[in-house]
Amino acid sequence: MNKPLILLLPGLLCDKAVWEAQIGALQEVATCLVPDYGLLDSIEGMAGQALSLAGGRSFALAGHSMGGRVALEIMRRAPDQVQRLALLDTGFQPLASGPAGEQERVGRMALLARSRSAGMRAMGEQWARGMVHPEHVGAPVFQAILDMIARSTPGQFEAQIRALLARPDATAVLAAVRCPTLLLCGRQDAWSPLARHEEMQRHICGSDLKVIEQSGHMTTMEQPQAVTSLLREWIDRTPAT
Repeated sequence: MNKPLILLLPGLLCDKAVWEAQIGALQEVATCLVPDYGLLDSIEGMAGQALSLAGGRSFALAGHSMGGRVALEIMRRAPDQVQRLALLDTGFQPLASGPAGEQERVGRMALLARSRSAGMRAMGEQWARGMVHPEHVGAPVFQAILDMIARSTPGQFEAQIRALLARPDATAVLAAVRCPTLLLCGRQDAWSPLARHEEMQRHICGSDLKVIEQSGHMTTMEQPQAVTSLLREWIDRTPAT
């Protein structure tokens, strides 16, 4: 009998390493696939790339950060293929209008400029400090995050920034979700705060919200055992009928 399929969607400047601990634990019970976004510059394009890995099969779907937005676009396109959904440290709203949206745009472009002038790792040393729990800055997990960022290029960074700045509004998608859904957030996530996940929970009927203690935005790497345990419970849940 074939193992069930899980699509694990990475976030901005993340690759398979962001899911490494979870893949190691879940591969006993499922086939885990992680898409490579390459130079794709839209959430819609990333969703299409991830869907192509499934080859028409049904699957469980987990997305972290930008990957959560890609997961919601997959839910928009192919809800009948998704058996269960997990959204980790992510969001659902489009770029804000007015000064707030312009501030986000300017901040992202400043980071892109630094990646081109000083290199990806130097940019990551600045950016990633706000992505982890303060106690993890300088720790081995922080170095692993920097290593991952350094594997990307400024060209990939620019493409993913374009995707995020043009991200679709997924509010209507949340209300249409009918499969078992896990929402997960680091207690100290300053990028995708707990309040945003509480709002998502209000939109998704029957969803479970779990908080990962002593973690910032990078929960899968900062607290891998806690995240893996919750994902295993999610996999074992009986699908909705």
